[in-house]
Amino acid sequence: MRWTVALMAASLLSAQDLDRWPTGRWQARSMVISKFGVVAASQPLAARAGVQILESGGNAIDAAIAANATLGVVEPMGSGIGGDLFAIVYEAKTGKVTGLNASGWSPKGLTIERLRAKGFSSMPESGIESVTVPGVVAGWDELRKRFGRLSFKQTLAPAIYYAENGFPVSEIIAADWALSRNRLREQAETRRVYLANGEPPAVGQLFRNPDLARSLRHIAARGRDGFYRGPVADSILKLSERLGGSMDASDLVEYRPEWVTPITTSYRGWTISELPPNGQGIAVLEMLNILERFPMREYGHNTARSLHVLIEAKKLAYADLMRYIGDPRGTQLPVESLISKSFASQRAKLIRENEAACAALPSELTTFAGRPGGDTIYLSVADREGNMVSLIQSNYLDFGSALVAEATGFVLQNRGGLFTLEPGHPNAAGPRRRPLHTIIPGFLSNGSRRISFGIMGGWNQGQAHAQFVMNVVDHKMNVQQALEAARMTKRTFEGCDVSIESRVPESVRRELAGKGHQIELLGPYSKPVGGGQAIERNFESGVNLGGSDPRKDGAAMPEAPGWK
Repeated sequence: MRWTVALMAASLLSAQDLDRWPTGRWQARSMVISKFGVVAASQPLAARAGVQILESGGNAIDAAIAANATLGVVEPMGSGIGGDLFAIVYEAKTGKVTGLNASGWSPKGLTIERLRAKGFSSMPESGIESVTVPGVVAGWDELRKRFGRLSFKQTLAPAIYYAENGFPVSEIIAADWALSRNRLREQAETRRVYLANGEPPAVGQLFRNPDLARSLRHIAARGRDGFYRGPVADSILKLSERLGGSMDASDLVEYRPEWVTPITTSYRGWTISELPPNGQGIAVLEMLNILERFPMREYGHNTARSLHVLIEAKKLAYADLMRYIGDPRGTQLPVESLISKSFASQRAKLIRENEAACAALPSELTTFAGRPGGDTIYLSVADREGNMVSLIQSNYLDFGSALVAEATGFVLQNRGGLFTLEPGHPNAAGPRRRPLHTIIPGFLSNGSRRISFGIMGGWNQGQAHAQFVMNVVDHKMNVQQALEAARMTKRTFEGCDVSIESRVPESVRRELAGKGHQIELLGPYSKPVGGGQAIERNFESGVNLGGSDPRKDGAAMPEAPGWK
């Protein structure tokens, strides 16, 4: 039996890797391969925390909570208990894919009229009016109650340890921290928590956050009530009142996440699952439906022909996203129409083979000015039983609103900055509405194969998901190769600008420029195209295969078997 499993795994690798070796290896890292659990996260201490929970008897859901909580300590610009969360859970015993939308709502006192009376002509991206109710702790609570095995006291223990005792700051995180230096200096409490003598921590410098440890202990002791009631909630409300915000106690206490059914499409025999609106996952499915109309494998990986079609498909899908998508509660959204094959067929006809379209199509529908920013964490977990979690969590911009309530140790997100002040728009600001969201977890399935994946980076995420799927399906890459491969991103919603990593050959970039694309050249492994994690579970062999993007500090780590 042991030899059978090994041979099955070797066969899988042979199909994806060994035939490429004569012309040079296509990846810098090997996958992490184990028949026990694997955790992939954007910082190694967080991945290790998840693995420790697996080794303590927890399952994939428990490990995901532990890794996420730890990321909020060690990667505070992108995540934390002041932000939102989305997850896709694959339950091995039922084969069911379930989604959780733990994005927070706006205060019931938020209205367009209120904002205009305060002098805003567009939705502010900073300040207390940009703060929505954080959804992450309620999301953890729902995940734990429905699927988990362990208590919060157990799963939050690693995060509490690092917050109290400190951790050495890693390289990419230190660089991102430094970029936010000026924002962190603006508020006294934020400056006290995240800067030492006015400066962010350097690479390898020990950073402690005892206030955050205290907040996490409240959650460990009381569950969601440790956040939405009591000292943490009181401090958030005092900050809101002091700064003229409209949030009140009921906005926190009454907030609940929503279990949702993922939306899906097929792509050359694979099923792709994304979460329904208010996220941008719908754009991934529309893009893939458009791309399916073209022979992308025949065009080749990252050729001028394939990249041209990809860029144009992005423009079409995102124009629809920006016009039609917002909070579906109380609003009729054309979800089924936008992800239908017939709709994609008509959209695909708008792509001109040798000419870039410099206007978002349909231009008359693009009434929401999307912002290019966003900072996020993503993690993937698979346990030895085959349960899988695809989880993404974010503050939106680096350090969110950069507002820290007294003695809490975490920033509040600025997700409200994504609302529009256009009355009647699906994404219009209003009482207890959820804004259009950038963060999306992904999931792929085909036969005995399941892949939990995600790639961070604001509005880059939908186009990065599409590229990952193409890499796996069209170009037969394994999960590590699919993450490492050079990517493009279009950070705006109009115009012919596009950003491309320098590993795409110069000859390809010249040919794209000849079609009218205006190329911004990025470094070989650049932040704008996002960093991701992925784990594949092969249910025929019982093997987990993990990948971690070198654009982040992270790692995929295996669970030890528990010998005595």
